[in-house]
Amino acid sequence: MITAKAKFQGKLQSDEIYIKLAEGKIEKAGRSFRLNELMFDAPVSGTIYGTLLNYKGALELLGEAVHEAPYKAAPKAPVLYIKPANTINSHSRPVLLPEGVEALEIGAALGIVIGRTATRLKEEDALDYVAGYTIVNDVSVPHESVYRPAIRQKARDGFCPVGPWIVQREAIQDPDQLYTRVYINGELRQENTTANLIRPIAKLLAEVTDFMTLNEGDVLLAGVPENAPLAKADDQVRIEIEGLGALENIVLSEGQAKEESQ
Repeated sequence: MITAKAKFQGKLQSDEIYIKLAEGKIEKAGRSFRLNELMFDAPVSGTIYGTLLNYKGALELLGEAVHEAPYKAAPKAPVLYIKPANTINSHSRPVLLPEGVEALEIGAALGIVIGRTATRLKEEDALDYVAGYTIVNDVSVPHESVYRPAIRQKARDGFCPVGPWIVQREAIQDPDQLYTRVYINGELRQENTTANLIRPIAKLLAEVTDFMTLNEGDVLLAGVPENAPLAKADDQVRIEIEGLGALENIVLSEGQAKEESQ
């Protein structure tokens, strides 16, 4: 049984829950529920920072282009961007496919939830500042350049499902050895592991907090693996991260979503 924190629709505060991943059950306030019996909100409240090119395969895909303009060299420090508040979405809520876009990139990411103010951390102490971990779908409209923040492609409404909960740090023995899998309509479309991170979790935290403070409740994404799978309208997306459970969302076209809301 895993201890976690979840936020449920209609509630202002998070609740402590106990998860039985193998059984697909949750214990809350002494009662047992199946996952589909509860309506979740995103369990985070701070700023969400994404990290580009932190998977070895993602950097390798750039090939020789990484040494040409505009990049001119491989990154010497973490390459960050922000998923603003309008992007935050929750488990089981739809992700909208914009008009004129055929498919969305599904960015499976481990979310590192900060537990207390973190400034200029030492690598050996960095994990002490982590409250827990969650699953994040860093959704994007497909694009090529990573030189400038792809705001139009990454910062659309609802483009950052998070959850369903935050698993306590102590429940994850080694965040640098977690398998990540993406299923679309039940078919395995991507598999990777945080063992392939260029900057493991503690090193990433140390390097980021060397130049900026992370506050309690902020979320730092460890990175998105290469070859992000594509999801089209009506596709069911499921991201699994070992020890954390699964985050599920359906992709709906904007037109379909308008019809269903009327």
